[in-house]
Amino acid sequence: MSVPDDETLQILARQVGERLRHARDHLVTAESCTGGWIAKCVTDIAGSSDWFDSGMVAYSYEAKQALLGVRPQTLETHGAVSRETVIEMVSGALVNSGASLAVAVTGIAGPGGGSPDKPVGTVWIGWKRRGGYARAEVFQFGGDRDAVRRQTVEHALKGLEHL
Repeated sequence: MSVPDDETLQILARQVGERLRHARDHLVTAESCTGGWIAKCVTDIAGSSDWFDSGMVAYSYEAKQALLGVRPQTLETHGAVSRETVIEMVSGALVNSGASLAVAVTGIAGPGGGSPDKPVGTVWIGWKRRGGYARAEVFQFGGDRDAVRRQTVEHALKGLEHL
């Protein structure tokens, strides 16, 4: 898997923005391991206020619960890096915004924090359209912390094409 550079991410964000503007959709992001990088990429695009609603960085368990409505039982049972958590994150982002589309990411960017069942590079990405069903996908990205985060941003933006 190749690691996208800044220009690649900017081109992708611009394409997402054009699609959203034409469809009159608005995007909200709920980010953990990317720390707001998806929101940064989309707001780097001039005119993004036409299609970007808001972004939430929810890194801790407490923030995921308070900002996005992730249930304590979900975090206790499945952990922050799980299908169940990312689905609650993406759903909560829509509940707490005026957006029509949401993307959420949670993962282990490294270098520490991994385990045998969730190694470094494990990332869950979720997408949802208001009124629709959430879709979640797990990825295993390679490379260092920066590489994992860049690949996460790329795949989060690409996944918006399917909403």
